[in-house]
Amino acid sequence: MTTRTNGSNGYKNGLSSSINTTAVQFQEIPPEARLVRELRTHYDRDFQVTPAYKASLPDMQNTSDNRGSAVPIQHVGIHNFKIPMRVVTRDGGTQQVQCSVTGSVSLDAHKKGINMSRIMRTFYEYDESDLTPQTLQNVVTSYLENLESSSARIAIAFDYPLIQGSLRSGLSGYQYYPVVLETTVTPDEGLRQVMHLDFVYSSACPCSYELSVHANLTRGVAAVPHSQRSVSKISVVYDGDFWIEDLVDIGRFCLQTETQVMVKREDEQAFAELNAANLKFVEDAVRLLYEGLDADPRISDFRVFASHKESLHSH
Repeated sequence: MTTRTNGSNGYKNGLSSSINTTAVQFQEIPPEARLVRELRTHYDRDFQVTPAYKASLPDMQNTSDNRGSAVPIQHVGIHNFKIPMRVVTRDGGTQQVQCSVTGSVSLDAHKKGINMSRIMRTFYEYDESDLTPQTLQNVVTSYLENLESSSARIAIAFDYPLIQGSLRSGLSGYQYYPVVLETTVTPDEGLRQVMHLDFVYSSACPCSYELSVHANLTRGVAAVPHSQRSVSKISVVYDGDFWIEDLVDIGRFCLQTETQVMVKREDEQAFAELNAANLKFVEDAVRLLYEGLDADPRISDFRVFASHKESLHSH
């Protein structure tokens, strides 16, 4: 047994440590005594964590040394960890997708922090489950229990592939839809399920179309109305059996001019005709989607954000 006291090679304030070849005695080291010297630059692959060693590890999340204002925090967690999962499709099958996961819980004012690893470890308890609303409900319920919080949120982002047929050539290909499935639970609102979808389409400007026709008829001058790639970000709060395919169908039906996957000359001509038959300002797109979403009884609330990336304007 060796004992080190004050000195150039020892611990400050006479702290002693007892070491032999068969056992290690762990004791709490006061902050004023933390002077470490002569560290070994060596990684011990054979080191085994014993219960006693694990109990000696500092746990900063459970301290009361909070900094700043003593206020609660709405969301604390992990963003963008990756995992493959199976999404249940509307026809009863499954589709493998690569998911990006965000998990968070609320934090009370008197608590310093959460155990971040529990966010991921809890989610991995369900990694073999199909990705369904029930699975997400189970995850947020487990978050509440495992992290002792009053609110929890899980959001799963992925690209969802669906077959899209061409307009006239008879070809088909996969269209990938950015989707986020979000489930939250709070004391005020209880359980809430939200589906987010980015729907990409073409918008031909009604004003530019009429001006082009005017130039054609009055001056015999060829003119082309401007159109552009556009996107509607649709978020719906839903109940019951509501599928990703259902929301895609609403976008397709309301807007009509979804961008195409497989295109030959006859398809390109058809797309030009389709745009001329469905001219729309950005305001029109929002109102068309409102009409379609409001008609579905499974949707209790929704939000639509539409953006037409104008080819005419530089802003």
